[in-house]
Amino acid sequence: MRNRNLLTRGLIVALACPLPALAQSSVTITGYFKMSVEQLKLGNTAKAPSSEMRVADNSSRIYFRIVEDLGGGLSAIGQLELRPTLDSGALAGTGANWVGLRSAGLGSLKLGRADLHYNNEPSNIRARSGSFKASPISLLAFAGGGGSAIASNSRTANVVLYESPAWNGFAVAAAYSSNPTGAEADIASAARKGSAWNLHPNYRGSNVNAGYSYWRQKAYGAGAGSDQRSDRLYGAYRWRGFEVGLAWDNSKIENGSTGARTSARKAWSVPLQYAWGPHTVYAHYTRARDDSMTAGKDGAKMWAVAYNYDLSKRTAIGLSYARIGNDAAAAYNLDGSAGANGSPSGALLAGEKPRLWAFTLYHAF
Repeated sequence: MRNRNLLTRGLIVALACPLPALAQSSVTITGYFKMSVEQLKLGNTAKAPSSEMRVADNSSRIYFRIVEDLGGGLSAIGQLELRPTLDSGALAGTGANWVGLRSAGLGSLKLGRADLHYNNEPSNIRARSGSFKASPISLLAFAGGGGSAIASNSRTANVVLYESPAWNGFAVAAAYSSNPTGAEADIASAARKGSAWNLHPNYRGSNVNAGYSYWRQKAYGAGAGSDQRSDRLYGAYRWRGFEVGLAWDNSKIENGSTGARTSARKAWSVPLQYAWGPHTVYAHYTRARDDSMTAGKDGAKMWAVAYNYDLSKRTAIGLSYARIGNDAAAAYNLDGSAGANGSPSGALLAGEKPRLWAFTLYHAF
């Protein structure tokens, strides 16, 4: 009986006193759903019909974010980003998924998948109810007449990412990928996996933001793919509700086996934005110059406008228009138009000129 009483008292004390081993991470579920009704039309094409109406997901996503306070200003952090394609019912785990540590004074270290380089530019046209297909990365993140994606135009896999704290608005991100395009498979392989580096110093103040992004992707061995080098400068200035920006991109591609340069393309973009009350208007003009390593005329011009109306802090509706004027040998496309967020009919032949109207409904949670 005495032993039973001691055991009972011990259980009561254990349950009444919180122990570090029983501590739980806080989990936040957030994200947004975003759908568009789109009208896509191709100019300078022999395709018939040359247009289509479609209902398309607009890069909806769900985030699971975790934080555990480890004490001394150190936290364990993690994120799982799911990508639901609301119209087709598909669900992919190909988002920015990572686990790491964060220090208030030293910054954060993350291991997993991350946005690197391709998305570093000042335009906000795809924010809230703006169509992401209207983004200037449709030109900035591609080379070779639009046929070669820089930094995969998507999340980079197998990443070690350091993000510094902000020092009076200045911060830096530095990342290494042990294979940016797939799974590592180096052992007993003539076509080695390669690697990638990204360095991104940036400044953000009350009215000014600016940055430089360096991307270097290296392939090794016969048949290993392409080497990439891309430099991008960008900045924006805000005065009251008006904002104007500038982005300049210089990208080069080389054959990973021979080292011969296959692409050298410069591009630039001027984005504009004006906001008043619940209204925001976005616009940009973007130009990709002819690739100096190709024989044909493969430059392109793009312009886009979008209007966003906030129904609440979480819900917005908007209307977007975007068009790309490809030269005869170019096939720059509206970002994602031919992927899961568009349709196979959105794929382009050289010289075709896509135009898009989109009505978009956005809800964050």
